[in-house]
Amino acid sequence: MLRVSDMSSVIGGTMPAATKMLKSADTGPIAGSRAHPPPLPPLGSGGHRRGPASRSARDLFDQAVHELAEAVTSSHPYDRYCGAHMAALHASAAVVTARAVPAAPTRRRPRSVWDLLYREAPELADWAAYFASGATRRAAAQAGLPNAVTDAEAAELAREAEVYLGVVAQLLGLPFQDGLPLGSGDQAAS
Repeated sequence: MLRVSDMSSVIGGTMPAATKMLKSADTGPIAGSRAHPPPLPPLGSGGHRRGPASRSARDLFDQAVHELAEAVTSSHPYDRYCGAHMAALHASAAVVTARAVPAAPTRRRPRSVWDLLYREAPELADWAAYFASGATRRAAAQAGLPNAVTDAEAAELAREAEVYLGVVAQLLGLPFQDGLPLGSGDQAAS
């Protein structure tokens, strides 16, 4: 399990469990290609980090933590996968909420949170690509389609979501609760 105390090595160096979908220049994600996302810039380096996160960003992050905790205790891989993906979605929404500069309303095409995350937090672009690549699978699992998600896929996404929530917590200056029952392999074996 990744602990808050481990986050400095994740943010400042390597990400032992984190993976991402690589993007080709003109075709988007390349299926099956995995690599580690680049580290985030150190805190206080003049990067994009602002002051304390807003109340709405904190609420979204708290919701993400709650969803992940529920996901990892679920016995069905579909519920684990969907819950972990939704936790990442809400954590991303917290980052977008904290970073977005209010602008006058316009009539633009709606954007996914992954597109907004890419724009507002470019250092999380690899995470956005990784989780965006799982949106179709999450929709299939939510619809109850057979063979949409395996136990191993659900366990992997839950582990990645745990790492991601830790990165987001560090980025936003929020505490991240230790003790989520992740990383033990129990869910993958059930």
